[in-house]
Amino acid sequence: MENHKPSRSWKWVPTLYFTEGLPYVIVMTVAVVMYKRLGLSNTDIALYTSWLYLPWVIKPFWSPVVDLLRTKRWWIVAMQLLVGASMAGVALSLQVPQSVQWSLCFFWLMAFSSATHDIAADGFYMLALDQHDQAFNVGIRSTFYRIATIMGQGLLVMGAGLLEVYTRSPRTAWSLTMLTAAVALLLLCAYHRAVLPRPETSDREVRLGSVWSDFADVFTDFFQKPQIGVALIFLLIYRLPEALLVKVTPLFLLDGMAQGGMGLSTSELGFVQGTIGVIGLILGGILGGMAVARHGFQRWLLPMVLAMSLPNLLYVALAYFQPTALSLPLVGWSMGKTGIVAVSYFIEQFGYGFGFTAYMLFMLYFSQGHSQTAHYAFCTGFMALGMMLPGMAAGWLQETLGYYQFFVAVMALVLLTFIAASIINVDPQFGKKDAPEN
Repeated sequence: MENHKPSRSWKWVPTLYFTEGLPYVIVMTVAVVMYKRLGLSNTDIALYTSWLYLPWVIKPFWSPVVDLLRTKRWWIVAMQLLVGASMAGVALSLQVPQSVQWSLCFFWLMAFSSATHDIAADGFYMLALDQHDQAFNVGIRSTFYRIATIMGQGLLVMGAGLLEVYTRSPRTAWSLTMLTAAVALLLLCAYHRAVLPRPETSDREVRLGSVWSDFADVFTDFFQKPQIGVALIFLLIYRLPEALLVKVTPLFLLDGMAQGGMGLSTSELGFVQGTIGVIGLILGGILGGMAVARHGFQRWLLPMVLAMSLPNLLYVALAYFQPTALSLPLVGWSMGKTGIVAVSYFIEQFGYGFGFTAYMLFMLYFSQGHSQTAHYAFCTGFMALGMMLPGMAAGWLQETLGYYQFFVAVMALVLLTFIAASIINVDPQFGKKDAPEN
């Protein structure tokens, strides 16, 4: 095959993975905040937005289509165009009757396009770069994906909060916010159409007759792996408490004190969730990776479960006391409500980032062997399913119990996380830097 290897990956790797991350965080997180500010009930918000996980659940099943039709470069540009157009659709639909139904349709189109874009972008990354450049750029792609998370959960939400104050209309504010995001995504689409290299030649004829049978074989092999039942239980319930929290926490922080919430403004939520929280998540993940690299998976499994579970008690305390200030007169130190929430959220996200390392490493471990990439994709599908199903019921459960009792129930469900971690069987040296290769 003719080699068209690009020499300047810095021109497209950072922006490609920024573009991959931004639609995901808007669909999964920002949409929750938007619908809350538009007046939907917590039950409806959690149910509707959890359905948006579905494209990421089922994306491994249409990944062969991306291989069969066109090139991955074509898929990237086409999906970015669809993502930008659907984002504009969300913005415009907020100004028409039945805005919730229409905006959800556009969000689902954006989710489907974004999930397809993930397949094409990751495949293009491996195709356009040799192994050395792939290794060199892995930190860059991860960093810019996280920057997209900060931009979406943080700056975008903070900007919407400022527009709410300026326009005195949450609907107008969020319409303008989504329109701004749409323009940014469409500009990135135009940029990638111009700068993405063209490394592919048409070898699809060779694979056309066998790709679907190969996919069926890979699918069958995955469900015949040893301890598949234990693995699926772990993938589905290890993060059950977090799957409930991720939908309800922003609603809790936004709801007024009279409703049992913390009464943050939209801008304050954007700062706490999208800046302080993301920093905690990143630091926890980095520390988790360093710990496993030094001592191996088994040594740190229990500490990771504890780190991911115990900080949830902070939400129980916040819901019970609803603190507006905290001071230590002896040292002349005090903190307002936003500061209390920010510190609590940082600790919880740091612990989650540390504990989530065990989940990611287990997926890597379980996917080892033949068809590792495809099997890892199936694991990520079950990962998304484990977030989608509990999330659908999270809002109803919270409105039934109230915030305080909801967080107490989440703490009770932490027992399932411990059970899930106790039943898996992983090489104790897995992940350790000097561990022998299997």
